[in-house]
Amino acid sequence: MGGAVSAGEDNDDLIDNLKEAAYIRSKVVEQAFRAIDRADYYLEEFRDNAYRDLAWKHGNIHLSAPCIYSEVMEALKLRPGLSFLNLGSGTGYLSTMVGLVLGPFGMNHGVELHTDVVEFAQQRLENFIKMSDSFDRFEFCEPKFVVGNCLELVTDSLQYDRVYCGAGVQKDHENYMKNLISVGGILVMPMEDQLTQITRTGQNSWDVKNILAVSFASLVLPNKTGEQQQEDGVKLPNVEVRSLQDLTRITIRLWLRQLINQEHPQQSIVTHRVPKPRRKRRRQRDRRINTFVFVGNQLIPHHLDSDYDSDERQDGDVERDPPGDHATDLARPEAKLEPPPQNLLRERLLILPLPESLKNYLLYYRENSCRQATSVTTTSNGDRERGRPCT
Repeated sequence: MGGAVSAGEDNDDLIDNLKEAAYIRSKVVEQAFRAIDRADYYLEEFRDNAYRDLAWKHGNIHLSAPCIYSEVMEALKLRPGLSFLNLGSGTGYLSTMVGLVLGPFGMNHGVELHTDVVEFAQQRLENFIKMSDSFDRFEFCEPKFVVGNCLELVTDSLQYDRVYCGAGVQKDHENYMKNLISVGGILVMPMEDQLTQITRTGQNSWDVKNILAVSFASLVLPNKTGEQQQEDGVKLPNVEVRSLQDLTRITIRLWLRQLINQEHPQQSIVTHRVPKPRRKRRRQRDRRINTFVFVGNQLIPHHLDSDYDSDERQDGDVERDPPGDHATDLARPEAKLEPPPQNLLRERLLILPLPESLKNYLLYYRENSCRQATSVTTTSNGDRERGRPCT
């Protein structure tokens, strides 16, 4: 059982493999993939499989293969300020990466059929906001998820700049999907065994391009779902106007980020990865597909010359390195652990001559930030006063 690219040792190694195979082709997509660790969207007992180019499913929780997500991100042609709708938003992994590109003035909505999956996605989103340094390296458009069947949307004439559907769309629902995007917008969805990019070039004109041969499980029809149907349809999240307080926070963080980039041109707040020495791979893989293997609800790309030794591995199985490889790697100088990158924005905010409550607000009450803010208070005032707890 194999994917389109070799397994990675960590998230960065997986991204290197996707770049090498030309699934990731733009800098903005690369930065988004490196900022979000795919393993954080796995259940703990299955994290060892996170960096293989395979789809994963456990109960209702599902992640597509990394090569699929990278093709989707490239095909969406994202840029700051756009609106995005994710149909079948699942774990929120894709929506979170998209939010890093859209920035604070975009719109990021997701619709998911299963309540437990939305709860899982919300938990992962909160962990990212509170704990990940990547949150401070980007201005983020936070995803908002709703539960429901995406074929029962109440759009109120709302159309999006970008739409992705993560389930196979039948020909009968093609026009329904097309009407979700505005003129100039892009829709990416699996249809008739092809990952398809549809660009709306006019009110009634479309440009259709097939990207990749795939096969997804079909959309669940409203009368087939086990979830309770919503009589009035599925209402999308409200479009909210940001408060003046929130806009001020965004502006201050953006100004500080620009100042830091000017002062430290070699240490940009969006860090760039220096490729590490790589082990020689057992076989060079071509990018395109010879055949497919069914994994969970979708078929993933698979080469006839796959290095994997079994087609029957389960989601708990772990791919082992050849004997001796690990010990050899540890003996090399490059195997030394690298220090974590500095969070220059956080450091700058913490030394501002501002009340601790305002510092915490500028830091979004993040847990790491609050711990550091507390230590600064202790040092400057000489007492044990604590700042506002994280929420």
